[in-house]
Formats: sequence, C-alpha cells, structure tokens
Amino acid sequence: MNKRLVKEEHFGIQRKMVAAMTEESWKNIPHVTFIYEPEVSRFFDEYKKINLGRSADEKITFNTLMVKAITEGIKAAPVMNSHIEYNSALVRGTVKTYENINISMATVLPSGEMMTTNCRDFDKKDLDEMTAYIKDLRRRAEQSDLNEALYSVSFNRTLKTIKEGKLIEAFLRILGAKTGKHRIKTLKGKAKRDYHSIPETERLGDKDIEQGTITISNIGSLDLGQRGAVALLEIIPPQVCAIGIGAVQKKPVVKQNSHGKDEVVPGKVLPICIAFDHRALDFGDIVPFTKRLDEIFENPEVIHSWTREQTVHLETVEKSGDFTA
Repeated sequence: MNKRLVKEEHFGIQRKMVAAMTEESWKNIPHVTFIYEPEVSRFFDEYKKINLGRSADEKITFNTLMVKAITEGIKAAPVMNSHIEYNSALVRGTVKTYENINISMATVLPSGEMMTTNCRDFDKKDLDEMTAYIKDLRRRAEQSDLNEALYSVSFNRTLKTIKEGKLIEAFLRILGAKTGKHRIKTLKGKAKRDYHSIPETERLGDKDIEQGTITISNIGSLDLGQRGAVALLEIIPPQVCAIGIGAVQKKPVVKQNSHGKDEVVPGKVLPICIAFDHRALDFGDIVPFTKRLDEIFENPEVIHSWTREQTVHLETVEKSGDFTA
C-alpha cells in the first residue's frame, strides 16, 4: 500500500515533557476515576450576578469560579492535595499532604501552544485575587520564550535524576535533548543573557512552571458546545489527584416540584472527572470533596462571599466589632 507522507514533525520540548510525564503516569500509577455530575442551574445563574457592574478588565471567568469552588472542595478533603513517594521493590510508600494548594493549570500562549503553570497559594486567595494572578501569569507567558522556560525546568529535573543516582536515565535525557534531529534549540550567547536578565516579574520563571500539588484541566473551555465528559485523565507524579472540568450542558434532571413530587425538567449539568492514585487514596477520601461541592452548588449564594468586595466588607466588620452589619 502506498503511503503519502503529509507532514513529519519532531517533538519540541513542550511535547517531550508532556510525553515523558504522561508515559511515567500510565506506567506507574493505578488510576481510579469518578465522574461527578452536579446540577448547576442556580450556580450558573448566581455566577452571572457576580460580574454585574464590573468592567471587562475586572470580570471573573467561569473557569476561575470553578477553580475556586474546587479549591474549597480540596480544603474539605486535604489528602487530595498530596504527593506520593513509593518504592515498588520494597513496597514502601509515603503520602505527604500539603497545606498550600498550588494548582497546576494549562495556559494557552499566543502561539496556540499550551504551557502548564503553577498557580500558587490558591487556598488563600479570593476570586479577584485569583483573577489577577491568572491574568498576570498570562501576561508574563506572552513575554516568555517557551523553549527557554521549559528547558530550565527540564534541566533541573535532569539534575535531580543525577542526584538520585539514575545516571543512565540522565545521560539518555541529555542525549535526546542535545543531539540529532530531535535536538532542543534554546537561546545562545547574548540572546540568552538578555532573556535571563529580564526580571521574573516580566516573564515566567521556574517557580511558575514547576509542578503544583494538584492538577486541574478545564477541557470544557476548549469547546463550550461539547456533548461529552472527560472520562479519564492522567495524574502527574508525584501528585495523587487530577481533576478534569467539562462544559456546562443542558440535560433533563429530576427535581422536586412545589408539591414535593419528583418531575423531569430541563437543567444544567457540569461533568467533572476526578482521577486519583489508588496507592494513596480510596474513594472514601474523595467523598468530602464531592459533598462540599454539593453544598456549594445547592447554596450558590456563597460565591458572593468569595469576592474581594465582600472580603473587605467582612474584614471591616470584624475590626469594628459590629457583627450586625
């Protein structure tokens, strides 16, 4: 059979890193996934109210709102915000749970390429602070050299591999990055010095790209009209959990009417995939997370307390001691 080659493209550093991490994930991690499908009609309506009176620059995206909701869920199930160390030969494992919720989340660059960035300390941020943080990450990403930024992170990982005594693995990584058609092209000479002289307030640094404590992927934002759900996604080691958000979809749902009887009515459903490492977690560890999200979706007025305006108001009330405000 004749084959007509249309295109041949060697992996760039971004695709190399994705390939390496996902291969390690599927080789070593026993994945369990759960599709959580909350009804979010009232939640979605309440979201629209948040942006009333806000300028275009101040608007809070639905993605940011969902990241905040998920962060609140993680607070109720903190073991999801963990990393695992596991030795399969000795069957020894350690799960380290972190207080700070640092979210690995994809950022789309002007070139159309995607880079996973680390959104730090989101457990301490309100919606406006999250919005400003994500906006600043994107601004700095637009002024960053993708190859240079990722190569720095990759180089640090290679050094870690050497320190762990995995010399052959480290050698092969260097060989694959620096030789032949698959060589990674990075800046040289003056161009390299000029780029690294740019302060990290104006470009992405290692701390912005290194791995967070948990990963959130908003697949729904790529196609708002999609008619499906994320059923499986990779957990990036040493993380123990990954969450995939789909798109809000109109579906028939069962609700109680004013007479207390069940009836089928149009509703909005948001499919969310929760993948976890079965070496570290059992399904019972995930239940507090979904129960907290149930509370949020059933009582969506709570999202107004997550805005900066409400936070400032509460801080003022606490300082004044006037709790009747």
